[in-house]
Amino acid sequence: MNRPEREAAVRQMMERTAPHVPADLHADVVRLGSRILRRRTIALRLMWLLLFAATVAFVVWAATARPWVEPPSETTPPVTDW
Repeated sequence: MNRPEREAAVRQMMERTAPHVPADLHADVVRLGSRILRRRTIALRLMWLLLFAATVAFVVWAATARPWVEPPSETTPPVTDW
């Protein structure tokens, strides 16, 4: 297909009338969009809640276990009779 034939084919496509859209399509799309938005909002809130819970759990564990403190040495016997 050469260039003039392609241009003619495109021109024919452009001159056609647009297909008719069903009347209830708008309502269906709005309902679907609001459902997707609601699910996305719930998922986002759930992720923030999980992040907050993980942060609280880590802070409580760190406060009770105190992993930054070196444990007492148990390999050397105590020194006596100096």
